[in-house]
Amino acid sequence: MNNPNCFHCGEIIPTGLSLSVVIDDKARDMCCIGCQAVASAIVDNNLVDYYRFRSEKGNKVDAQVPDALLNNQFIDDENLQNEFTFDVDNCKETILSIDGMSCAACAWLIEKQLSQKPGIAKIQVNATTQRATVTWQNDAIKLSDILTAIHQIGYQALPFKANLAEQRNKQQSKAFVRRLGVSGILTMQVMMIAFGLYFGAFSDLAEHNLAYLRGTSFVLTLPIVTFGAFPFYTGAISALKARRLSMDVPVSIAIILAFCASTWATFTRSGEVYFESLAMFTFLLLIGKYLEFRARAKAAEVSANLLKLMPLTATKLVIVDQQEQEQVVSAKQLELNDIVIVKPGETIPGDGIILSGKSSVNEAMLTGEHSPVQKAKGSTVFAGTVNSDGNLTIEIVKTNSDSFLTNLIRLSESAQAHKPAIAKLSDRIAQYFVALILLTAIGTSIYWTMHSPEEAFWITLSVLVATCPCALSLATPTALTCGTIRLNKDGIMIKNAHVLETMPKIDCIAFDKTGTLTNGEFAITDIVLLNKQYDRDSILAIAAALEAHSEHPLAKAFNEYRNHDVNVKDVEVVPGCGVKGSKDGHQICIGKVSWIEQFTPIDDSHHKAQCLLTVDNILIATFYMQDTLRVNTKTVINDMRLANIETLLISGDNKAGVDAFNQQVQLDQSFDTCSANDKLTILADKQEAGKTVAMVGDGVNDSPVFAQAHVSIAMGSGTEIAKSGADVILLNNHLSSLLRLKHIATKTSNIVKQNFGWAFAYNAIILPLAVCGFITPYMAVLGMSASSIIVVTNSLRLLK
Repeated sequence: MNNPNCFHCGEIIPTGLSLSVVIDDKARDMCCIGCQAVASAIVDNNLVDYYRFRSEKGNKVDAQVPDALLNNQFIDDENLQNEFTFDVDNCKETILSIDGMSCAACAWLIEKQLSQKPGIAKIQVNATTQRATVTWQNDAIKLSDILTAIHQIGYQALPFKANLAEQRNKQQSKAFVRRLGVSGILTMQVMMIAFGLYFGAFSDLAEHNLAYLRGTSFVLTLPIVTFGAFPFYTGAISALKARRLSMDVPVSIAIILAFCASTWATFTRSGEVYFESLAMFTFLLLIGKYLEFRARAKAAEVSANLLKLMPLTATKLVIVDQQEQEQVVSAKQLELNDIVIVKPGETIPGDGIILSGKSSVNEAMLTGEHSPVQKAKGSTVFAGTVNSDGNLTIEIVKTNSDSFLTNLIRLSESAQAHKPAIAKLSDRIAQYFVALILLTAIGTSIYWTMHSPEEAFWITLSVLVATCPCALSLATPTALTCGTIRLNKDGIMIKNAHVLETMPKIDCIAFDKTGTLTNGEFAITDIVLLNKQYDRDSILAIAAALEAHSEHPLAKAFNEYRNHDVNVKDVEVVPGCGVKGSKDGHQICIGKVSWIEQFTPIDDSHHKAQCLLTVDNILIATFYMQDTLRVNTKTVINDMRLANIETLLISGDNKAGVDAFNQQVQLDQSFDTCSANDKLTILADKQEAGKTVAMVGDGVNDSPVFAQAHVSIAMGSGTEIAKSGADVILLNNHLSSLLRLKHIATKTSNIVKQNFGWAFAYNAIILPLAVCGFITPYMAVLGMSASSIIVVTNSLRLLK
């Protein structure tokens, strides 16, 4: 009988060796200790999907590999990494979930430590969602090295998965509840004993009874300051190991000092004990921490829910014995040009083009628009959307790591993790503030020891606790995270965090016309032929062959006339002008009037045409087209005028087209026949005049102008080039989203200011009061916890 093969590496298992790991509720045989260790690490880290979706067996593992590396070694496997990494500018990028973070100072600490590692291109940590976006050069540093570096400073990191993040939040919540339960129950017992001690002070309690009550208080308080307060100690140790200061440092010092002083008094039977105050102090701190954790988890789970939209499996069409058969495969393993079938009610597994079928698709999870969108042959569909009522056959055109949904999640996380100037400033202030607290506490202790020794300890304790900088560190990241998530739910995707800072200042918005203020769905209404050598069909076929190379909205009007037997060579697209090429030795150009006039004179009677066609610089035909206004265009422009926002129309269309548009909607200023350079000049002039300008567009010719604007906004139906260069994408294609964007950005800005105002005011008032001895430890704990909770709760208003 042949020996079985190793489940991990596939090698034959030696006779007599009995090693196994339980995977998917079944014991799997292993060939050596090394493979067993790696397989156990994969299971322990909830990454068993590696075994389900791998395309080949793993490498045999050296049993002598140190244990510290075994836990992370498997993470460098390319098959596994394809599931959660992205290629960005010759680097790899991924989103990590980080355990052990207690406040914004932890995020700052992780960023500082990792940014010093060679090969790290970028590291951004979001304290609110407890996730990090890391970009690295794979030939200089491995992902396992990054995870190990994070572990060395006291935190645990793993690739972010929505289901695992949810499980981790539940585990953390249960851990908090256990600590709260133990601390709360024991605190009540300690308080009951404290009442006995207080009454005993008036009735001359016997010495042995006094010692018994103090000893019992010591025993009951010990689990509170060890198990209950453990998160504060780990946070403080991590910070000190990295030579940084965090909010956990003064809190830990306060707990340890109070417990040591009380323990000394208990066993020497001299002085006062503070077990009841210490127990209550720790319990109240844990309540504050737990409420803060719940608030952060609520903000984080909104964005995590996007990943749950991806289906686990897909029905793929494969050829077996020259016959098509359906095969169920992992959706994550779909490749370009794969053909999949999506039945009614199923979730579309990847971005693709419909080859056959007709259905309505619910895209609300991506665009915020709940009305189903009708899809037919040739339509584009996106991963995560739901097929409603028809069978669809789809060709996959983007891999899982490059799908619209994946990029949406990645860009959203990057925008939330990005720190604007005000957030970086608050982090620096918080670091110095902790140092100030410690120095002030030392000074306070010295002063009160000299003037009132019996009060010195408690006043020092109050100073350490009351002036925690946690609220200051949370003021900006919580508001920015909640604001970004709120906009994402409304179908407005923020790609750069500065948008939320800049949008409230916008007082001038420039619009492209076609595809932005209008639907951009042109139809040819009239053709004027000027040369008898060409008939209508041949002219349309030549024009369609040229326009097939352009992304301009006008070009789409020729799609229905495309004849693949008619082709052109040497095609050159001139952004904002037109297209030129050659056919049968003749040079052919199609484009707007002002561009064609550079090659051949144009009669005034043709200036109202949207497109002209020339052959060897001779005008052959003119095309007249018509477009329609977007819904709410008039309302949006009027609302902007009421808000004192200047509106500009900067269009590449000819004067006749712009004049016809102005008869329907009147903007403050209109510019026609604009090239990309003209648009740049117009925006620069406005900026020199002191205006803060936003640019809204959808085409290739708008992308250079986006770099000039303070905020660039692309329509969701626009070209990929325009969307990649924009700061904001209106996924729902609603112009009214501009007003929503400005409203939420203004509200976010106001909440950031409110948070900062509260944090600074609280610390400015509480510090002198604590130093002067007017703040008791109870008041200090309540004040510190309330300060952080108020900041987080105020930010959560944005999610409503």
